[in-house]
Amino acid sequence: MPPLQGITVLDFTTLLPGPLAALMLAEAGARVIKIEAPGGEDFRHFPPMSGGYSASFAAMNAGKETLEINLKDPAALDRLRPMIAAADVLIEQFRPGVMARLGLSYEAVRAINPRLIYCSITGYGQSGPRAQEAGHDLNYIARSGMLSQSTGGPAHPVMPPLLAADIGGGSFPAVINILLGLMQRDATGAGSHIDIAMADTPATFAWHAILTRAVTGANPRDGGELFTGGEPRYRCYAASDGRLVAVGAMEDKFWHRFCDAIGLPAELRGWDADTPRAMAFIEAAIAARNSEHWRAVLEPLDACICIVATVEEAMADPQFVGRGLYARRAELPDGSSVPRAFVPVAPQFRSGDDAVKKAPAGL
Repeated sequence: MPPLQGITVLDFTTLLPGPLAALMLAEAGARVIKIEAPGGEDFRHFPPMSGGYSASFAAMNAGKETLEINLKDPAALDRLRPMIAAADVLIEQFRPGVMARLGLSYEAVRAINPRLIYCSITGYGQSGPRAQEAGHDLNYIARSGMLSQSTGGPAHPVMPPLLAADIGGGSFPAVINILLGLMQRDATGAGSHIDIAMADTPATFAWHAILTRAVTGANPRDGGELFTGGEPRYRCYAASDGRLVAVGAMEDKFWHRFCDAIGLPAELRGWDADTPRAMAFIEAAIAARNSEHWRAVLEPLDACICIVATVEEAMADPQFVGRGLYARRAELPDGSSVPRAFVPVAPQFRSGDDAVKKAPAGL
């Protein structure tokens, strides 16, 4: 039996952080009822589209029930009251104060259901001078200091490919704390209000930068620290065909295997070696041959080195195919299907082995 079977979740969230958190709970057996505004939420119109239906929305919401309610209608609370009374978890993603104006504050719903775990996901949390400020993932990682560590420089600013604040700062902490809230409720019988701020958790990812600043008194160098390109043994190098070789040979045993393979002189191998000279040597060596040569030479060393894969290559990689990362699908209204969002719920905790779940119908 999946561990969250019998748990009912009311999902008032939109876009990515809250819906992904609710999806994780659904994959572990919870019944998720998604409350949508008339006509549906904005994510229903986000690309990529498949047959006129948003694949993004399908990936995040397959398997959920949906209910269209105008929360501004005075009758909405009467309609929601029995659902709140029967629910175990409520997730909302409005700015602080919005749910209160709708008559759905934590205090209001606690009066209906004192056992409810009420999770609020916002950009900057329920308190603090930025609590009412609008933002998205890019803003949260920018304000947190995390983005400053590897920007690509003013001439070529890099957009991070990972939505670290939305998922790492919103979805994951929400699920962790909801599960902790349910455990606490089992012990005490009382619900709780969980305050998740997406701008808080990037500090977890920036642990090394924070320590660097605390110990040295200097800000981490943009693109110049241990994990951001400042160390030869943890860096990407371009082969002659333009593809990148990802070298993560941090430990000496791995580093020396790599150095032997490319002929890096002994005086350039130590942690205290001339870093610019070492990097220049490695760059020239890797640039002299194509990526397939380096795949054949370096990957068999088992030294934490690989060729940077395209999305197509990753989706065909026997490792990920064998573990079923892309096998679970969301069925669209026209009968076609797209991969649904992968969630890190272990197989023994998942809600059945159903490979396909239906995406919500149009509203």
